[in-house]
Amino acid sequence: MWNWLIERSESATSTKRETEKQDESKGWRRIIKHNTIVQSYKYTIMKIISNYENNILFLKIDSLNPLHRYCSSDLNVFNDPIHGHIELHPLLVKIIDTPQFQRLRNIKQLGGVYFVYPGASHNRFEHSIGVAYLAGELAKALKVKQPELDINERDVLCVQIAGLCHDLGHGPFSHFFDGMFMPEAGDKKWKHEEASIKMFDYLLEENGLKPVMEQYGLEIKDKKENDLKKTYPGREKEKSFLYEIVSNKETGIDVDKFDYFARDCHHLGIQNNFDHQRFIMFARVCDVNGSKHICSRDKEIENMYDIFHTRHSIHRRACQHKIKMAVEIMIKDALLLADKDPYIQIEISNGNGTSKKVPLSKAKDKMEAYMKLTDQVIERILNSSSDSLKEAREILHRVMTRDLYRCVGQATVCSYVFMYVPVLQNVTLDYGMEDNDPISKAFFYRKDKPDKAIPISKSKVSKLLPEHFSDEILRVYWKNHEGLQEKERKNKEKEIKKFFRTQCKDYGPSTHTRRSVLPRTTFIDINTADNMTHRLTALDPS
Repeated sequence: MWNWLIERSESATSTKRETEKQDESKGWRRIIKHNTIVQSYKYTIMKIISNYENNILFLKIDSLNPLHRYCSSDLNVFNDPIHGHIELHPLLVKIIDTPQFQRLRNIKQLGGVYFVYPGASHNRFEHSIGVAYLAGELAKALKVKQPELDINERDVLCVQIAGLCHDLGHGPFSHFFDGMFMPEAGDKKWKHEEASIKMFDYLLEENGLKPVMEQYGLEIKDKKENDLKKTYPGREKEKSFLYEIVSNKETGIDVDKFDYFARDCHHLGIQNNFDHQRFIMFARVCDVNGSKHICSRDKEIENMYDIFHTRHSIHRRACQHKIKMAVEIMIKDALLLADKDPYIQIEISNGNGTSKKVPLSKAKDKMEAYMKLTDQVIERILNSSSDSLKEAREILHRVMTRDLYRCVGQATVCSYVFMYVPVLQNVTLDYGMEDNDPISKAFFYRKDKPDKAIPISKSKVSKLLPEHFSDEILRVYWKNHEGLQEKERKNKEKEIKKFFRTQCKDYGPSTHTRRSVLPRTTFIDINTADNMTHRLTALDPS
């Protein structure tokens, strides 16, 4: 239970004294504020916390600066289906109310999954707001429990902004764009995180928000490539743990996952066994080999494994669903055909009163063009009448009429098989760290020693935990673009499946097991099963 005691400091005065009431049933004093009017903003707030053991903790917040000069009436309330009614800082709302952020309303969180699960209609927009909220909740919880960390309101706001803007760089259908389309369009190394940084800069510049951020004591520094790596510049070592809140590069346990687990499971109708509120309750910063990291109670380790079991379940049942993959392959084929078509290219200003057009695959380099690139690109192709887009339009029409590429075979095999199959891209179906135990890098603390971080080995948890944390899947698709009649199509499909089973029997299983290799999906475009092995081409899954 929370109570607030406002103490007068320097020129601060009150018109009425505060009254105290004794709550006999709970055995502790409740401070109630009546019509307090403060004439100066420079005052100190003491937060009183009473926990179930009747121990009292005091958290002192520094004299208020402009960052604190807003009251609850200034906060905007969002009614979120996952987190309920949440309040966001005015600066966060200013960022949300920009065209660059509103763009996320038109990018599906789970890409092509919406074509399989009708409930998966949620977008990056609401996910980003949820991450911002959870980032603030975790930062505030650490601030209350550990005043010695010196987490201030500026730190909390920075973490919330990071959570809000971490997905600004996603392209059409989310991970489809950088995981499937861009590699085949010619840039295999590009990731959406790069665009997130560029889009954030573009957002601030176009909407004049840099002065607004400075009013809240936030300095905008030039961001470099190092910002995408493990070590982040600009933050003192004592507060480096703040980077683990939104994107934890060590353990993968962060609020980004907390929100998308809860949100994705809600919309997919899949059970979410992980309780992120419990994690926040037991989170604590401890020293690990000279660095500060966010740790959890030792008794919470099974809850930690539930994080990655939930991730695996979402990927297996939704993100890597064979029909979803077929849909995204078809969208990818259509976008590749339309990439450089003048009708579908994105028009931007040249800066001298003229304009130029940018191909879809090059939009990521120009934020003016990239902010116009969303899921709606397939609607533009479908509704076009250009002869040059006919082939792309026909592929998307097949998606809409459910005439999809066929998955003609799937098998769990060893990496030895892939010596005979030219696979160029991998699809992830693991616990987030290939074949490594994700909890092996996490640290915990005991109740009697809350400041000492300890590792916990898998053997001390349960014998029922998996031996391996990744799997390898060979999946083969057939385009079926010949317009065959139903009976003829089924006969050819049976022929291909039979050939696939023969290949699996001949080449696997093998003793050459390299379990760290991730599952792969291979795409084939064939006319007959006889020339199947010569017509294998790679599929780049998301």
